[in-house]
Amino acid sequence: MSKPNLSAPDITMDFERLQRCGVEEAVLCEFKRSEQIEHILSLAKEQHRRLLLTRLTPEKLIQLSESWIRQLEYNPTAHCAVFGGDVLLAAPVRIGIISGGSSDVAVCQEIQTTLNFHGIDCDLHQDIGVAGLWRLQERLPVLRHYAIIIAVAGMEAALPTVISGLVHAPIIAVPTSVGYGIASGGQVALNSCLASCSGGVMTMNIDNGYGAAAAAIRIYQQIVDYRFINTPDK
Repeated sequence: MSKPNLSAPDITMDFERLQRCGVEEAVLCEFKRSEQIEHILSLAKEQHRRLLLTRLTPEKLIQLSESWIRQLEYNPTAHCAVFGGDVLLAAPVRIGIISGGSSDVAVCQEIQTTLNFHGIDCDLHQDIGVAGLWRLQERLPVLRHYAIIIAVAGMEAALPTVISGLVHAPIIAVPTSVGYGIASGGQVALNSCLASCSGGVMTMNIDNGYGAAAAAIRIYQQIVDYRFINTPDK
C-alpha cells in the first residue's frame, strides 16, 4: 500500500518522528502563512494525528478560519496550541521547571505544554531566582526529588549554575531574552549558561522552551526504560 501524500510543494510532514526519535514533530508557526498552517492541520486530521503548534501568536491565530480555531486548545501565554486533544499524564512527576522570574513565564509554559503534549507531567516553580536566594533555598527539599530540572532564566542567568551545584539531577538551562541594557536580547544569559563552572548544565538556545522539553523527554524516556528493564520480576 502506498503511503498517503503528506506534503505540499513547500511542506513535508514527519509524522513518524515519535517512533524514530521519541519526540513528536512540532509545527513552528512564527514564519508560516495561515494557509500553510491550515494545510498542516488538514494533513493531521486526515491521518488522525495529534499536533503541537508553537510560536502561534494571538495575531496569527485569528488569521486562521473559525472552524480550525475551534478545534485548537490554545495557550495564549505560551503561544502554543494543541490539535487533537489531551492525553493522560504519567505519574509520578519526575521533571521540575524552575524560573528566575515571573517574566520568564512564556518560555516556562511552552516547556510545560510540550511535556504535557507528550503525556509527561511536570511541576512549575516560578520566580525563585538568585536575586532573592532564600526563595530557592526554601524549595530545595522539593527540587532534590526531581530526576530532571529545567532552569529558565534571563538577565545574567545565574539560576542554572546555582541549582546545578545543589542537586543531583541534570540541569537543562534555558536562557531567555528577558533583560535590559547589556542583558537585552538574552545574549548575556546564553553566554553565562555556556560558561557555567558547574558540571551537568546543558544549555539550550535563547527562549528555546520546546528544545528544552524535547531534551528532557529523551532523558526521561531513558530513565523510564532503564527502570523498567532493570526491575526484577516479582
